[in-house]
Amino acid sequence: MFLITDYPVLIIYFSLFPQKDWEDTPFPQGIELFCQPGGWQLSKERKQPTFFVVVLTDIDSERHYCSCLTFYEAEINLQGTKETEEEESGLIAPAEVFAPKSLVLVSRLDYPEIFRACLGLIYTVYVDSLNVSLEALIANLCSCLVPASGGSQKLFSLGAGDRQLIQTPLHDSLPVTGTSVALLFQQLGIQNVLSLFCAVLTENKVLFHSASFQRLSDACRALESLMFPLKYSYPYIPILPAQLLEVLSSPTPFIIGVHSVFRNDIHELLDVIIADLDGGTIKIPECIHLSQLPEPLLHQTQMALSLVLHPDLETADYAFPPPRTALSHTKMLDKEVRAIFLRLFAQLFQGYRSCLQLIRIHAEPVIHFHKAAFLGQRGLIENDFLTKVLNGMAFAGFVSERGPPFRACDLFDELVAFEVERIKADEGNPPKMIKHVRELAEQLFKNENPNPHIAFQKVPRPTEGSHLRVHILPFPRINECRVQELLQEGLARSQGAPPATRGDKKCVVPAGPPVVSIMEKGSTVFNSAQRLEVVRNCISFIFENKFLETEKTLPAALRALKGKAARHCLTQELGLHVKQNRAILDHQQFDYIVRMMNCALQVQCGKVWFFVFFNCSFSVCEKLMFTLE
Repeated sequence: MFLITDYPVLIIYFSLFPQKDWEDTPFPQGIELFCQPGGWQLSKERKQPTFFVVVLTDIDSERHYCSCLTFYEAEINLQGTKETEEEESGLIAPAEVFAPKSLVLVSRLDYPEIFRACLGLIYTVYVDSLNVSLEALIANLCSCLVPASGGSQKLFSLGAGDRQLIQTPLHDSLPVTGTSVALLFQQLGIQNVLSLFCAVLTENKVLFHSASFQRLSDACRALESLMFPLKYSYPYIPILPAQLLEVLSSPTPFIIGVHSVFRNDIHELLDVIIADLDGGTIKIPECIHLSQLPEPLLHQTQMALSLVLHPDLETADYAFPPPRTALSHTKMLDKEVRAIFLRLFAQLFQGYRSCLQLIRIHAEPVIHFHKAAFLGQRGLIENDFLTKVLNGMAFAGFVSERGPPFRACDLFDELVAFEVERIKADEGNPPKMIKHVRELAEQLFKNENPNPHIAFQKVPRPTEGSHLRVHILPFPRINECRVQELLQEGLARSQGAPPATRGDKKCVVPAGPPVVSIMEKGSTVFNSAQRLEVVRNCISFIFENKFLETEKTLPAALRALKGKAARHCLTQELGLHVKQNRAILDHQQFDYIVRMMNCALQVQCGKVWFFVFFNCSFSVCEKLMFTLE
């Protein structure tokens, strides 16, 4: 293994048996597991070089992006019985066993395409035996100064006839997704991605599996970016090695990706939502109650996604349809989907600043969010989705990061302060809604591509079929001393360069419109009373042995039990029937009652409500269990 330390960018070279080399190095042991997530194994055939990005999180919650380029070398020493025959004949037979070797570039910077090009160039120089020093390539890479954010760009070269460009985004706070979000919707569909979106916001465990490591990284990146302006604060492991599969039994929420060869092992998990990227399906265990977005936001989001992802749907029934509507190119489609979720969060968090309480008792202000007041004014006291979101760690980080009244603002701050009324006015007008979505998408696209006229880039690629060559010399051992000398020379030449710093422009955060109810006035009371009536009728039908009516009303009653008032109504009705000495049930009645109680208990409320429910219904359960005929 080759290692350069004390620099923000590291390049590591692993052999098939890395434990022989890394025992005495200061680099943290275990990274070799992520270079080969399926295990370090020999191969009987020549394989194409592969590339994927692994994300590691250190003890300080800092992420390190490990770009891994793996290729296969002939393992001559393992030919065994053929060595004697080769010596006698004087001929060297082609190797039949190949060992994986990985070039890994570790950095806190998230530039996967740049790192792919740099590692690919090092591999090209090696496999095509170009007259370029590998030590010089590595030194030039480590001495490259990355420009500050804010749309800066920098042309650089590693010295092998390449011409590369680093382009930084305008705002660090906005995620950079490329085409990963559009790809996720293409793989799973609208409804499945919305389910995963709700799952991560309500702190459920989400597991992806695919036959492609890079697809796993892209899917995890896309799902996390849809949460913006919230940030995921639980374990985030886009590619989990085979030796660490026990992490899937962790009690904490997570976003993890594993290779599809382990699909038989992961299907045994009972509390994990599993998404099959290759098959386009998700599996939600029966024990998980997945809270959904409140209406009408859920319907509006689904409609907007359909219009963007399937633009021909609206005119599909026309007798004389207009010319076929062309989809936006993939990068812009990616930003249009993200714009829809930005609009969703602006509606969901409208007026959140009016519920912030700023207490200046320390050097830094203490910020508290009045959750009960926000839920009450939004008319969503009984909505378990928003309650879980406000109680989650992601929203706590949102309050601490975006709560201060004087800080740098971004696109979300402008949207929630000035565009909420426009979003609401566009609800019944699809053309206006699409126009606003595209305006936001343009801003997101410009954030990732601030300079439309990008300089010409050139990165030499290996000769086609070079990995199939019969005789290729092993990857050479790097002269670390020579790399250090070249690195010092490069740093000395760049000492006169201006520092790459950029001050954030801070301003007073606009308060925006006040908190208002999501639903129309009066609809909350009506819907609540209607749900309670459904629960009462269903319980009456059960105790009166009207099973046909019970089957008709039971699905509606189970949906109603997601609300606190309906669960309280259930305990009151059951207690009333117990007092009337009507708790002697047959098997069918008992099954219906248990299904309703199980549905109510699956809803994750606070501990106080759970004990209230338990104390109210214990006598009912006791009599039901002991009087079952």
